[in-house]
Formats: sequence, structure tokens, C-alpha cells
Amino acid sequence: MNTPEDQMLLAGKISGVYGIKGWVKLQIFTDPPENFFAFTSHLIKRRRNAEPIELADGRIQGKAWVARVVGVDNRTDAELLKGTEIWVPRSELPVLDSDEYYWHQLQGLQVWSEHEGQKLLLGEIDHLLETGANDVLVLRPCKGSADERERLIPYLPDTVVLSVELENGTMTVDWHPED
Repeated sequence: MNTPEDQMLLAGKISGVYGIKGWVKLQIFTDPPENFFAFTSHLIKRRRNAEPIELADGRIQGKAWVARVVGVDNRTDAELLKGTEIWVPRSELPVLDSDEYYWHQLQGLQVWSEHEGQKLLLGEIDHLLETGANDVLVLRPCKGSADERERLIPYLPDTVVLSVELENGTMTVDWHPED
């Protein structure tokens, strides 16, 4: 079955196998990782097709997450899943407060600088980095941006990030264009 990516989110990846009974190692992209197992449906994506899988008995094992895939009962079958992406429906994401956003909602927003009375388009959010202290927006140049520079801007609501308008596809920041 083809799955429109605008309705699905990449939540993890099968990174390897664990043991001889068909368990797989997972690289989980949800925060916190335990949330990965709260989704009621998981799809693995192979080429352009997605197929449902059922995960059972997910747990932390040392520093890695492992899970049993229902119907996969040996290491050989588990090896066939290595490298596949695991997608979940966006509709199953918990509703956030009005001032909170999922990373996927911020990607693609145009970022406008309001600094010392000037308003300039700095670029478009390509992705975010988790640094420990705070998340960082990675901007790439886009049509109409002030220049062709890639920028890193800390995601600090109320300090650097002044507003997010998802419906307009924009974010306004207090950031000097030369930084």
C-alpha cells in the first residue's frame, strides 16, 4: 500500500538484529524513546511501499532499544528487515499546547528576522539539531532570502523565536542577519 508522507512520520529504523529469536534493534526518533511503542500502528517502508508490522515486547537492552516483530521468529527473517524505516500515522501524535510544536511542523517554515527595525528573510528551516542545551534551527537559503548562507539559530522561544505562524508558513526571530 502506498502511504502519503504528509500523513505519516518517520519514527524509527530497524538498525540490526538481536539474538536468534527474531528480535530487532531499533534506532528510535521519538522523544522520549518510550513514546515509540505508544503508537497503535507501525509501518515499515520498503522502496515506495509500506506494509504494517506489529511490534511486541519492546524494551531497552543495554544502550539500545529492541523489539520483537510479530511473525518474525528467527534471526534470518529479522535480517531481512535491517535498514527499513518505521513510520507512524501523524494522526496518533498527542495534541500539543498552542505554544508547542513538533519538529516536523517547523521544517520548511520561512524564517524572518526582526532586528533593530529591519525585517529580512533569513531562509527556510531545513532541520533541527538537538544539542543538549537547546535545539538549533538549521536554515538553508531560499527564494528571496537575504543571501546564500546557511545559518544556525538557537530555538529559544520568547528570547530568539518571537512567533511561529504555521498557517502562514513563517517564523519570526530576533536575530542579527550577520550572525
